[in-house]
Amino acid sequence: MYNRCMKKMLMVSAVLAVVAGVAMVIGGGWGIYFTYQNIIQEKIVTSEDASIPNSPVRGPFTLKAQADVIRKHTLNSTNGQVYAEMPRQVPKTDELGNRVVDAEGNPVMIPNEARNIWVTATTLTTALNLGILTYAFSALILFFGLVSIWTGITFGVLSSRHY
Repeated sequence: MYNRCMKKMLMVSAVLAVVAGVAMVIGGGWGIYFTYQNIIQEKIVTSEDASIPNSPVRGPFTLKAQADVIRKHTLNSTNGQVYAEMPRQVPKTDELGNRVVDAEGNPVMIPNEARNIWVTATTLTTALNLGILTYAFSALILFFGLVSIWTGITFGVLSSRHY
């Protein structure tokens, strides 16, 4: 009685593990394909000074290279300051670089345009980094699917043994 019950449990577990594994392999493969297709439609090419220069952005390594070089360029254009380190407003200057003052002699303050560079850079690098995470997550799901299929096959073999 115990052996029949155990065989049945192993066979049901085998089928469930294989079905779940196949679903995960399909889902992981689709995630990789979906990410790839969405990246190539943007037609991004890494810059000359990227760690992987002048390459079409397609996979996690070129995504990382492009995200890193965007950050590098942004830091260069903001004198090494990140968004949170910059004031919201800066004194307005004339074409000679002199501060503009109001009638009372106070500097006229304007929005700090350098902070806007960070808003754009953060948006771009976040999208690139999400692509990396999507590739990693999809690959992990695909791997777990293969493990699940292997587990199901193992359970199937065990359920067919005679004890």
